Amino acid sequence: MEYEIRIVDETNREAVLALRMADEQRGFIESPAECLQDAKEWPEFRPVGLYANGRLVGFAMYGALLDSEGGHNLWMDRLLIDARFQRQGYGQRFTELLIERMLREYGEQPIYLSVYAENSGAIRLYEDLGFEFIHEYDSDGELIFKKALL
Repeated sequence: MEYEIRIVDETNREAVLALRMADEQRGFIESPAECLQDAKEWPEFRPVGLYANGRLVGFAMYGALLDSEGGHNLWMDRLLIDARFQRQGYGQRFTELLIERMLREYGEQPIYLSVYAENSGAIRLYEDLGFEFIHEYDSDGELIFKKALL
């Protein structure tokens, strides 16, 4: 299987907008349209399409955000695998690839993400990949996880 991460631009924007989350995941992530709007307002975020064998199967955003001390924190945000492609291992594989890409682009540093406590499947995935709950919450009440690097 060939995996690829592509920046969202005019060539794939409409396909990204057509991605759909599974019914049981509604409320855990914003729609692709909301995500792309947020990326316009927050240029620190990079929206990307997730491709398997040339076929769009998901979407994510990542970026380096200013922290309260004037530095930057690296965030992985809004990973979405289309409902048609769930439970096929794409979530884990693309999370691994996103981590690699982020570290290549921004250098070795911790990576943060947030997730709703009710989203047990995502929490399991992130914990399996070395993320740990740091006992902090974001402004929406989501749990903040951190992947510390060796």
